[in-house]
Formats: sequence, structure tokens, C-alpha cells
Amino acid sequence: VKTITVGGASMANGLSFSAEIRPRVESRLGFRVGGKVVERMVEIGAVVRKDQALMRLDPADLQLAANASQAQIASAKANDDVAQAALKRTAELVRQNFVSAAQLEQVEGQAKAARAALQAAQANAAIGVNATQYAVLRADGNGVVTALEAEIGQVVAAGTPVARLAVGNDKDVVFSVPEQSLRLFKRGSTLQVQLWAMPGVSLPAMVRDVSAAADPLTRTYTIKANLNDAK
Repeated sequence: VKTITVGGASMANGLSFSAEIRPRVESRLGFRVGGKVVERMVEIGAVVRKDQALMRLDPADLQLAANASQAQIASAKANDDVAQAALKRTAELVRQNFVSAAQLEQVEGQAKAARAALQAAQANAAIGVNATQYAVLRADGNGVVTALEAEIGQVVAAGTPVARLAVGNDKDVVFSVPEQSLRLFKRGSTLQVQLWAMPGVSLPAMVRDVSAAADPLTRTYTIKANLNDAK
């Protein structure tokens, strides 16, 4: 797009800058676990709904880990049953004065340790179950897929962005200006935006953000304006 600023007398000369239209909110989505991408359910430009599946990892390894966690629960449960039964027997023997209170305290400690191990195994199993669900990447809101950064067969690490999703209908006009022109752009000032595909048509936009620091490479400042009436 091409933006033309209008307003004060200092801008009457038709000062213009190249710009691009971007969604105001663009989420970079990634899997919460690592693995091999086996399926892409959408393509660039697809309109998606919240929680719609976008990509899927191979769940085999995640399922094996979840099965191992379930086996750990079974082992911890068996140990806990033995420890609780021993505690019950020891408490009865203490009541009959057959064993000392010190021995009862020792058995109680072992029972508490066994119960804690069981709870830890259950928590790990819950994490494993969640991990199998994380093998499917889902949209975090209604929007449009603007980029897909992973291909089928690619192995990705947890957290690596693999898709970008434009959420909502708000759009920004983003452009850069040199330092000598920065004073012309204040938050709330009005701009006119012209699209190359629509000559003669101007769309209003309002400056909502002015970069506080220059880009280290270009030494220009980024301006973002809300394209209020864009469809």
C-alpha cells in the first residue's frame, strides 16, 4: 500500500511513505511438545474457528510415555497399599503393646513416603495425558491463517512457531519514517491510505503507536496506524 499523510500545513506537500497492511493481533503458534509433523489440516488464507485443529504431530512416542506413566501409577499404588497395610498392623500391635511407638513412627514415615510417591506418579501421568493432547495444534481464536512455517515430515521442538494466525478484524498500516519526519506523526493524528489496487480511493487511518527507538539497521522509526474503515 501507499500511505499519504494529510493534516497540518507542514504536511500539505503530500508527504508519502510505502507501507503494508497487517493484522493488529497476529499469534505465532507452536506445539507445546516436540515431535514430527504428520498432518496439516489448513492452508494459508484459511478462515478458522477457535480450537480448530491446524496441525498434528506423530503421537506414538507421546502415547508410549503416557503408558509408562500409567505403569508407574500401578507400581506406586501397589507400594502404597503395602505401606498402608503395614501401618494398620503396626498401629494394632502398638495398641496391644507388642511393638514400640518408635517403630510405629518409622512405619508411618514409610507410609507417608509411599503415598507421596503415588501422588507424584499420578501427577506425572496427568502431564503425560496432556502431552498426547498437545500433539494437535489448535487455533487460539477465530481468525485467518497468514503463514505456515512447518512441513509434513519436519521435526519441530516444543515452542517453535509453526503457524501464524491473524485474530480479529482490526488492521494496522505499518510503515517507517526517518528521524526528520518523526515529529509529524503523533498518536491520534489522521492519515490517508491509498491502495495500489484501488487508485483514487483513500481510506482513513489513525496513528496509534510511534516507535520510541530507531531500528538499529535502517535507523528509521516504525509507525502503526489503525485502519478503521478497512473491510
